[in-house]
Amino acid sequence: MTDFQNSEGYKIIQNWLGEKSFSPFEFQLKTWEKYSRNYSGMVIAPTGFGKTYSVFLAVITDFLNHPEQYKDGLKLLWVSPLRALAKDIAKAMTEVIAEIGLDWTVGVRNGDTPQAEKARQVKKMPDILLVTPETLHLLLAQKNHQRYFKNLKCVAVDEWHELLASKRGVLVELGVSRLLSYQKKIKIWGITATIGNLDEALEVLIPYDLKKTKIVAKEKKKIEILPVFPDEVEILPWAGHLGGKLVDKVVPIILESKTTIVFTNTRSQAEMWYQLLLSYYPDFAGQIAIHHSSIDKDLRIWIEENLSSGYLKAVVSTSSLDLGVDFKPVDTVIQVGSAKGVARFLQRAGRSGHSPFETSKVYFVPTHSLELIEVAALKEAVKQNVIEPRIPTVLTFDVLVQYLVTLAVGEGFEPLETFKQIKKTFAFNLITNEEWISLLQFITVGGGAFKNYEEFHKVVIEDGIYKVTSRRIAMLHRMNIGVIVSDAMLKVRFISGGYIGMIEEYFITKLNKDDKFILAGRVLEVVQIKEMTVYVKGGKGKARVPSYLGGRLPMSSYLGQFLRLKLSDSLTAKTSEKELKFLHPLLASQSERSHIPKSDEFLAESIHTREGYHLFMYPFEGRLIHEVMSALMAFRLSKFEQLSFSMAMNDYGFELFSAKEIPIDDGILAEILSKENLIQDVLSSINATEMARRKFRDIAVISGMVMQNYPGQQKNNKSLQSSAGLAFNVLEEHNPENLLYKQAFTEVFNQQIDEARLYEAFERIEKSKIILKFANAFTPLSFPIKVDSLRQSMSNEDLGDRIRRLQEASMKKKFKKGK
Repeated sequence: MTDFQNSEGYKIIQNWLGEKSFSPFEFQLKTWEKYSRNYSGMVIAPTGFGKTYSVFLAVITDFLNHPEQYKDGLKLLWVSPLRALAKDIAKAMTEVIAEIGLDWTVGVRNGDTPQAEKARQVKKMPDILLVTPETLHLLLAQKNHQRYFKNLKCVAVDEWHELLASKRGVLVELGVSRLLSYQKKIKIWGITATIGNLDEALEVLIPYDLKKTKIVAKEKKKIEILPVFPDEVEILPWAGHLGGKLVDKVVPIILESKTTIVFTNTRSQAEMWYQLLLSYYPDFAGQIAIHHSSIDKDLRIWIEENLSSGYLKAVVSTSSLDLGVDFKPVDTVIQVGSAKGVARFLQRAGRSGHSPFETSKVYFVPTHSLELIEVAALKEAVKQNVIEPRIPTVLTFDVLVQYLVTLAVGEGFEPLETFKQIKKTFAFNLITNEEWISLLQFITVGGGAFKNYEEFHKVVIEDGIYKVTSRRIAMLHRMNIGVIVSDAMLKVRFISGGYIGMIEEYFITKLNKDDKFILAGRVLEVVQIKEMTVYVKGGKGKARVPSYLGGRLPMSSYLGQFLRLKLSDSLTAKTSEKELKFLHPLLASQSERSHIPKSDEFLAESIHTREGYHLFMYPFEGRLIHEVMSALMAFRLSKFEQLSFSMAMNDYGFELFSAKEIPIDDGILAEILSKENLIQDVLSSINATEMARRKFRDIAVISGMVMQNYPGQQKNNKSLQSSAGLAFNVLEEHNPENLLYKQAFTEVFNQQIDEARLYEAFERIEKSKIILKFANAFTPLSFPIKVDSLRQSMSNEDLGDRIRRLQEASMKKKFKKGK
């Protein structure tokens, strides 16, 4: 037995656990011991195994062992990415503290916290405070804020894998660096699910010269992945319609389960499934609910509480319930359509069977037949324990500009010391002196381009300290702290009074008076749109489901890799996988009409129909990469013959369509798929400046160059885009060396074009055997992409009728084998 296990504090915790018939997992015990020896670190464990308790009880035990080292005020700062997560964790912590017999208080501070509660916290901080990354920065923007942190012992960052690859993660890095400058003995602990780059994740959170450790739980979560099969396989599948057809198979799963979460990828899909379930089984009324970020806060809280209590039979949700909120009654998860990535799928699966030794049961409902291959791919990924890395974000100067103004609004900052702190973070360890000076000039005199615009002169220098002295600038800055730039949202209210939720501006502007739409599971009729509010009344009958601009998640390269592998496996007659067996008629048809690519092959199909000429390619790299690849292929083909193309894509492949014959043979195909001059040709095939202009809107808002929120109002989307566009034009013409201007192009390359992944895809294709097939009708792989292009085109003919007509025509045609 170790000295720690003989300590008074550990015995108290052990007695408390014993009363509940619990004993600590090895990773929890290891965390408590390492914490007691002044280590910082990261805990990696599956969902439901008590990651929270590993760090929280480490602090409690240390206090019980050394109460003399702890003073009044804030002792543990807990950073969580989700508000709902903070509320749930605070409740659990409060119960433990009461049962152990401590007099510690736990507080939550975020956008949902009442103003009176925030005021009480400022007067006397609780012992434990749970915040979001944005709230931490709002605290740093307060005058004399150092007093809150003077007795702080530990900063815990929950769900670090969710924050790591985002600008919110950079907010955390900067916030932690500032807290360390106030209190050098603070311990930093991250809590995360498994990701593919754990060592890097630790280094990003704790790049400092501290004793640090990585604690990985040996325990593994058992996951049962169950596909929901349609009655028959559709030889020519198309995306979207099949999910709804399977509602008769989903309802019995919900009825047989205690509590179910039905996960969808978009808010519009969530609204649709809520309606489908109610229509098919009206007795669900009052027993099921819908949860997503556009729904009123009070309704969301009610849903979360009733999900925890087991009152609700099912909740249809988006990623708003992805993260570690502990809903114990949930014993089943249903995933509608592709989860787009292994990590996201496992995260959602973990919401069921939340206690350690329960099996997480997750049903996969395909939205078209081909998605069943993803079930086989996900099973293989889980078996091989392969999970995506999260790539950290670096040199995001918009976040740094916001942070510097935050410090200037608070207590002000001394530039040399602050530069040293920032250089120690992972995100900015490569920042140069020249870049630092440029940023200081930008926040004080607007840099070179904006020196004549007074609104850019935000920070003044007094006795070497950079400060914001204008009360108006300080107020506006506090209102705009954060890095999540959503498209402008309008409030939705009943004309008779009562708030329902939020709707994206771009959707609502398409509606007229008396038009109906669905929000929070209700049919609503537009009465009037005034300023940033949509006034509605209850409606009946057919209504539009809102579509949201953020709707299409990209498929991960890891999932794409396993998809290619499983397609290749389907060629073997002995496959035992029931998904591939079920899909045999579809796969046999693909093989007969064209070809099924092996894992070391790349397939292209040239198809001539009555409409024109189609060239399909199947990289299996996800929609975003295919968007870039299709533009690149069109550009390279135009060197052989000037043609105009329309393009369509899904996660599996893309289509180039032309009314004229597309010149293609083995030689041309090999040439256009070459990785030579890849980035130069990509730049020639897309309008990078226009893409950067759109990216710049977010950068302008985050950096405070353009303000989104004003007292009592929010700038609409058109106004934001216009203001950001003007700033972009000024920089383009007068100051193209501006760091924020250059960042827009960097983000286009790293995020939209995804340069590294694109290059890897072309390297893989170059090593593959390229197969070109010719046909005169659509194949099972090409048909869903064709349907996507039909959705984008305008026609008076019903989409379903057009699709059925195409299916019939394709099934009648004889296929020539091609090359």
